[in-house]
Amino acid sequence: MTHIRVPLVTPGTRPELAEVEGRILAERGRVSLLYQVLLNSGPIASGWERMLTAVRNQTSLPADLRELIILRVAVLNQATFEFDAHIPHAEKAGVSSEKIAATRSPVLSEAFTPLEHLVLELADAMTRDITVPDPLMARIQAHFDAQGTVELVATVAAYNMVSRLLVALNVEH
Repeated sequence: MTHIRVPLVTPGTRPELAEVEGRILAERGRVSLLYQVLLNSGPIASGWERMLTAVRNQTSLPADLRELIILRVAVLNQATFEFDAHIPHAEKAGVSSEKIAATRSPVLSEAFTPLEHLVLELADAMTRDITVPDPLMARIQAHFDAQGTVELVATVAAYNMVSRLLVALNVEH
């Protein structure tokens, strides 16, 4: 069993973190294990909460597409904590058990609609290869306007950040 590589910050124990803890509680309803790790740095926890709240709750990207992206990025980065944490969100967004399971496959399956397949291709390219080929980006931009394109790319990028932090610091259930 691996151990988290930094101490957990118990909510309410550091007065200087009261404001950021309050925002986390207001937005998330609790201070999760991830945020107990992030609270080791008040500025990082604060910026993280603002950025991830924007990505998860304030964009025009449909919730089902967002959650498929998050699951896929978690799989590609071997971030089991992130994957497990987002299964309930995916289910709430209407993602079927078959599609949730299909995000684990090395090759994108026929279970996905053409649009789901497209956004997952983007997640794969950004996560595996970093560079997004022009033809793939052209297909993305045929479906999404500039705002949607930025929000889609930012979602993939943000959840790569999440999974990489979780994996590097051994954050697991």
